[in-house]
Amino acid sequence: MPLVSMRQLLDEAAKGGYGVGAFNVNNMEQIQAIMEAARETRSPAIVQASRGARAYSQDRFLYHLMLAATELYPEIPTVLHLDHGNSVETCKSAIEMGFTSVMMDGSLMPDGKTPSSFEYNVEATRAVVETAHAKGITVEGEIGCLGGIEDGHGAGLDGLSHLTDPAQAEEFVKLTGLDALAIAIGTSHGAYKFSKKPTGETLKMERLMEIHRRLPNVHLVMHGSSSVPKELQDIINQYGGKLKPTWGVPVEEIQLGIRNGVRKINVDTDNRLAITGAIRKVFMEKPEEFDPRSYMKPARDAMKKVVAQRMVQFGQAGHAGDYAPIPLAEMAAHYQQEPVAV
Repeated sequence: MPLVSMRQLLDEAAKGGYGVGAFNVNNMEQIQAIMEAARETRSPAIVQASRGARAYSQDRFLYHLMLAATELYPEIPTVLHLDHGNSVETCKSAIEMGFTSVMMDGSLMPDGKTPSSFEYNVEATRAVVETAHAKGITVEGEIGCLGGIEDGHGAGLDGLSHLTDPAQAEEFVKLTGLDALAIAIGTSHGAYKFSKKPTGETLKMERLMEIHRRLPNVHLVMHGSSSVPKELQDIINQYGGKLKPTWGVPVEEIQLGIRNGVRKINVDTDNRLAITGAIRKVFMEKPEEFDPRSYMKPARDAMKKVVAQRMVQFGQAGHAGDYAPIPLAEMAAHYQQEPVAV
């Protein structure tokens, strides 16, 4: 099965009332972990790479690893998504490379840190939509700014400084014609999201529900949604790490979001924690070991376990065989028939 449009996966998720996890990757083992988890749970898969990941892995390596994934796991509908594109040019380069979905994060200026204006965000996102939709490629945008910084993107705020305004979100969708909308409701990038378990005062779920009421047919996206499980933190610290106590987004809050229009959930930190804990364990228990395979195999397995668990929790498990892939050319024709954003 070739790489498919993320729009198709999210449309199907909306029909089925479930969410789809989007998992960040930097290397072969992470891609393998996601695909193995998808096969085990019979789930569609969104594999996403940030600008930092593209630079680390080099685009051609990353793209050909994803082609290998589609060859080895032909039964899994798989998307290659650009996470937090910082400019129109970055998104266009991903489209040219073969990504089937891109995020234009126009909520920030091209430095990936400074909050932008609404007008800039609309202009940049609309430009990407015009280019992407002509090729059948999905576009995600963002309104409002998330807190924290991870992998070179994020405003470094506390997560509550630039929440998404529901009326502005409605206008943004109308003006851009995008496929998926990332919203800021108090989540943050990175491991150190919250100093205590978040409550209704921390995560503004009512804000999310209001946006869904205004935009019932728009696929909402939750960024910064790793749950940062204590057991993963404990493994790292047990084997020589020094993580400070931290809390992530409770799975039950994500599930509440899914019931209210969230179709894509970004997870990165949880997988990093799982990988790091597994590697530290091997290094401490077998200090004589030097074969990278001896620690990358358990690291890959640890990430697979987390991804499979999230796929079940988000509801996507069992849905990989529900539909046949729609070719990108057919998606492009579909977009041409949609009303033009004004």
